[in-house]
Amino acid sequence: MDLKNYSTGIQHIGIPTNDIEKTIAFYKELGFETALQTINKEADEKVAFLKLKTLVIETYENKAAKLESGAIDHVAVNVNDIEEVYQYICEKKLNTTNDTIHFLPFWENGVKFFTIEGPNMEKIEFSQYL
Repeated sequence: MDLKNYSTGIQHIGIPTNDIEKTIAFYKELGFETALQTINKEADEKVAFLKLKTLVIETYENKAAKLESGAIDHVAVNVNDIEEVYQYICEKKLNTTNDTIHFLPFWENGVKFFTIEGPNMEKIEFSQYL
């Protein structure tokens, strides 16, 4: 399997916040539009996806944001077959977090995703729009 055949690029960048309204207002001043605003009931977090052309930022109010340089939480890679990618990552022993595939009712039909960590403790999320 060649992972490049299952990926279409970066889906979004995740940035935690302690004040989602302030974050939305800031990015709107930079030209971003709110593509989706919702609640992640499982995590009890307000969530907003902010879009500027092809750049999408997922910000979520978790009341635990570090508010320091380097506070981006994750980079999400857009994939077209989450199960195939998950199987590949596990076979290559790259599932460093032992994560499973999760579902969230975001967007029109939801998303499935899982997260691993790279060698620098960076989080890489693989995510598929359904």
